[in-house]
Amino acid sequence: MEPGIFKFVLRYSKRAQILLLLATVVSLPFLYVSLDLPRIIINEAIGGRGFPKTVFGYEFEQIPYLLLLCVAFLALVFINGGFKYFLNVYRGVVGERMLRRLRYQLVERIMRFPLRHFRKHSQGELISMVTAETEPIGGFVGSAFALPAFQGGTLLTILVFMFVQEPILGIAAVALYPVQAYLIPKLQRRVNALNKRRVIQVRDISDRINEVVTGIPEVHAHDTSQLELSDFSERMGKIYDVRLDIYILKFLIKFLNNFIDKLTPFFFYSIGGYLVIKGSLSFGALVAVLAAYKDISAPWKELLKYYQTTEDVRIKYNLIAESFEPSGMLAERLQTEEPEKLPSLSGALIATNLDLREEEDGAGAYAGGASFRLDLPGRVAVLGTTGSGTERLATLLGAVDRPASGSITIGELRLNDLPESVTGRRIAYVGQEPRLRFGSLRDNLLYGLKHRPLRPAVYDGLAQKQRERALAEAAVCGNSTYDINADWIDYAAAGISGPQELTDKIVEVLTTVDLDQDVFEFGLRGTLDPAQEPEFARRILEARRQLRDRLKDPHIAPLVEPFDRNKWNENMTIAENLLFGTPCDESFNLEHLSENSYVRDVLRQTGLLQEFIIAGRQIAEIMVDLFSDVEPGSEVFERFSFIRADDLPAFQSMLARTEGLEAELLTEDDRNMLLSLPFKVIPARHRLGLADESFIERVLAARHALAKGLKAGAVEFFDAEKYNPTVSIQDNILFGRLAYGKARSEAQVGSLIHEVVQKLGLRRAIMEVGLEYPVGIAAARLSAAQRQKLAIARGVLKRPDLLVIDQATAALDRATQDKIMKNLFSEFEGRGLVWVLHRAELGSEFDYTVVLEGGKVAEQGRFAELDRPGSILKELVAAG
Repeated sequence: MEPGIFKFVLRYSKRAQILLLLATVVSLPFLYVSLDLPRIIINEAIGGRGFPKTVFGYEFEQIPYLLLLCVAFLALVFINGGFKYFLNVYRGVVGERMLRRLRYQLVERIMRFPLRHFRKHSQGELISMVTAETEPIGGFVGSAFALPAFQGGTLLTILVFMFVQEPILGIAAVALYPVQAYLIPKLQRRVNALNKRRVIQVRDISDRINEVVTGIPEVHAHDTSQLELSDFSERMGKIYDVRLDIYILKFLIKFLNNFIDKLTPFFFYSIGGYLVIKGSLSFGALVAVLAAYKDISAPWKELLKYYQTTEDVRIKYNLIAESFEPSGMLAERLQTEEPEKLPSLSGALIATNLDLREEEDGAGAYAGGASFRLDLPGRVAVLGTTGSGTERLATLLGAVDRPASGSITIGELRLNDLPESVTGRRIAYVGQEPRLRFGSLRDNLLYGLKHRPLRPAVYDGLAQKQRERALAEAAVCGNSTYDINADWIDYAAAGISGPQELTDKIVEVLTTVDLDQDVFEFGLRGTLDPAQEPEFARRILEARRQLRDRLKDPHIAPLVEPFDRNKWNENMTIAENLLFGTPCDESFNLEHLSENSYVRDVLRQTGLLQEFIIAGRQIAEIMVDLFSDVEPGSEVFERFSFIRADDLPAFQSMLARTEGLEAELLTEDDRNMLLSLPFKVIPARHRLGLADESFIERVLAARHALAKGLKAGAVEFFDAEKYNPTVSIQDNILFGRLAYGKARSEAQVGSLIHEVVQKLGLRRAIMEVGLEYPVGIAAARLSAAQRQKLAIARGVLKRPDLLVIDQATAALDRATQDKIMKNLFSEFEGRGLVWVLHRAELGSEFDYTVVLEGGKVAEQGRFAELDRPGSILKELVAAG
């Protein structure tokens, strides 16, 4: 990065700054004329003699001459405004381009930081620097030279005009400038020092917020919320003190500026008035000077503000530049070089004196380094005690970090010097805590195949023009000109010819890592649009019919209660029975269905409204009676109560207040509270005796009446012959509800669905839907085991020459670990596999074993040879 803000500005925006300066210089003559024109209008057009006047060969009487000068004045106002408009807009454009360039450079440098740097600086601190701290820099860059030139030129022009009119008044106008020039920088230096402290303190708070957010389970587990709040209070108190000092100094500066600014007119009125009275100065000239001075204060204030902003931005830029120059940063070429032919990695892997320290200094530093030789292809187990350097070795062999000292060679290639375009494609690394991206399972799986855009995106008409404009703008800003919308997937790296084979390849890899069943389950919970995939929807309906036939078995039939438009369903809520579909309009949300005016009208027409209110009161009384003594945090509330613990007092109060009142006399709020309860009842589960035969008949009548008058698209009704796009694939196949209280009903019915799907050959298509499952931020919607499997699958999919696994199956049960290991042995036959094991006995399955202790190779060789009494390996095996 450039060492100073002005060097950064000149290096990347010199032409733009010159253009701004030229425009500023051109605007100054127009400004001068606009300042002098009021004097001419007053002295020559209004108070002048000797008419007519000749202008450009034309004669003008007094009134036309006055109008001509006024029109000229108006034209100059427009011209000066046009110059200001152009300068302001173009300054904004330059500033935004440079801000975009700076942020891009910072993100690019973050991707070259050594891993150890991220242990010292949190993501919150880095995010704050890239976003918030750079914001004022962008606003400054466009004005770095143009603003002082424009405002300084404006100031100089006005001063020249004043001196031309009356030198004494010119001297009076600038008499106090030296005082300001002496005092303001002294005060500003103190403000700068405080600003530097404030920036550092804000970064510290960002770090703490990041720690609390990522460690929120620990806060709850140890009841440390008050400790954390106290810590934040202390830190924010320090920021308050610093900001208070800044405000005091800033407004002292402002006070001095305002006082001096208002002092100058004193000289004008006194000295100028004296000169006019004595006849040494015309009244028009005094008016013009006073008008000019009114304009002079603005550029002077802008210059003072510019000085303050410059100092503030200079500090922020220097702090950012210092933070983005860590030692050991990856060379830029290692991320940009693209070899003509991708070399394969095979032969002897030789590590020489590798420094396996996690930090450059401090406790735990090792003397010397690790040296060993491995033959690739082959299977290598790496073992070691805690702190032995196994994790660091894995990151070095996986090329996700570069050694501080020592070297690794594979064949004739030195790993330290290979660009990421080679290591990132020929080596795959999977760590203990895989980092997965926000997006879908498919996005995460394909991430390892996206290195460069290989096939351009197709744009039409306006989209093509917008793309060309965006490309040109990116180039001007020094940003990447690669199209994010292009096809980046390297199909050849995955061993396939194109996108039509991709899903099959993914399914194969998912099976290798035992993730296929999970993805299938995700697919069953996913949805599809029958308009986009009519054939798929038709096959799901066929699965529904076949499952319905299977459910006719008297042993299975009681497990599911199918949907039937003309029948009551004991395992649906009354709201679901009434609506008999899934709402597409938020006003028909099942949670608030009782508040819908159309639903209430239907209930009123079918004679159910009063009955619902009466039933609501009965339910409220039962709930209050049953749960008034239950602890608010009890899960009993979640499982059995229609009323939340927080709302129970309100219902108690309402029941007491409305006791004995007829339904017609209830307030709207009380009516809403009572009506909400019957809608939540599941007859098979709650057994409140609400749904007798008469009630059921009227609800079914209300169901049909509601459907008739409903606007199209408000509700997707359950139809045996139609696919419902608003519910999951599994629910579409089931087309009913599991019966409440039947042991293992979910497992048995799930098994039936799987059989039907398998029989109809739908498994692959459903897995394809499962690949679109959103994993959430940091894949939080996946279990630890699923995250590890997904990370391994991502590495396997790109078919590397060397796969490095660092205890990446530790979250799995032993049977699954063994299954995945066996599958990977088969998959990587003829390729390299280095595995840092968390169970030492698994080393017997490998061709070669390396044992680390204290950052050095303590033992290496075949497992059987090392597994002897007194060896470190023997101790590791015994420790389990």
